Amino acid sequence: MGVATALWLARAGVRSTVVDAGGVGAGASQGNGGVLANVSVVPVTTPGLIGKAPSMVLDRKSPLFLRWRYLPRLLPWLRRYLAHANASDVDRISRALHHLLHDAPEQHAHLAKGTKAERYLKPGAYYYAYTDRAAFEADAFSWGVRAERGHRWTQMTASEFSEAQPGFGETVGHAVRLDGHGRVSDPHAYLKALAEHAESLGVQFVKDRVVDFERASSNGTRNIAAVIGEKATYPCTQMVLATGAWSKPVASKLGITLHLETERGYHVEFHNPSIMPTSPVMVAAGKFVITPMEGRIRSAGVVEFAGLEPPPSEPPFDLLIEQTKEALPGLTFDRVERWMGHRPAPADSIPYIGASARLPNAFLAVGHHHIGLTASAKTGRILADCVMGIARNDDLSVYSPDRNT
Repeated sequence: MGVATALWLARAGVRSTVVDAGGVGAGASQGNGGVLANVSVVPVTTPGLIGKAPSMVLDRKSPLFLRWRYLPRLLPWLRRYLAHANASDVDRISRALHHLLHDAPEQHAHLAKGTKAERYLKPGAYYYAYTDRAAFEADAFSWGVRAERGHRWTQMTASEFSEAQPGFGETVGHAVRLDGHGRVSDPHAYLKALAEHAESLGVQFVKDRVVDFERASSNGTRNIAAVIGEKATYPCTQMVLATGAWSKPVASKLGITLHLETERGYHVEFHNPSIMPTSPVMVAAGKFVITPMEGRIRSAGVVEFAGLEPPPSEPPFDLLIEQTKEALPGLTFDRVERWMGHRPAPADSIPYIGASARLPNAFLAVGHHHIGLTASAKTGRILADCVMGIARNDDLSVYSPDRNT
């Protein structure tokens, strides 16, 4: 979000400084599934989730993990989150997500145009793999929501899918192909290439951790006058907060309350694999995606609630490795690399985008949950317009940082 915003601003002649605690791509930006998934308009909070959640937590093969000692801290957010598990809220949320996602491949093509990042953008299809047709039909509510947002797809038999994606085993008995999607073949390299181009246009990148803000009053209005880091203070006329899962305590220093939780995501990468899918495949039973990347495949997914501080857990890695081998039974590889990062999860599954009424010169780009890569190019463009005071013809109120949902 930060790099995309800075790049759009630089192209408009606006100078900016990106202050990043870990450096470019140190967080979830490098570990995502790599899919430009404009079909991801269905939140996790679908009807029936409340009844399913307890058994999912207890099932060793479930993609949901919970560290029980974290539950007391999680409960206030969890109550809000589960309150949205109804058809009416799903419709409202899916409309908000669709607006950010429907043209994602085109937005990324524009963002990367003329940069070294272009080589990592791969247009193509996106597949959902099911154990059988009954499993697909059991997912009818989610596909109905996608249809309402204008998505169309082609159903495939096991043999048709096997022909399109050789190497998948008999665990796939039915599949769906969605055209008009895309992938990023190396998310970290893609982001670094965008940052390098932004830097060539005058964007300054600083490795520092934000600890507070300086405020100033003008004509009765309180604004941010500077960002205070551990190493230095950075004066500003306007500020964009794009600090991901760490945004809740940072935003509180601005007087903004975010109903945000960290959802820990995991991936495993198989280097020099004997099987290389041609497109990303969502393995529906495990709710993880297998994506072809540069010299490797990445299996990404799994949800864990454990907070920001603890180190990665081993069971999510083990599950991803086990389920990838089940999906690709002939897979061999040179080595496996493991990664865990933090998704910023808002209680209503809608990102916080735009300015707060409390601070007219402070803008947020936070809480993109499972759609961070996909929505980043468009979110950056929206934020650049906001910073420059360019009127937009779309209603951004649904993303307001001041909402209480």
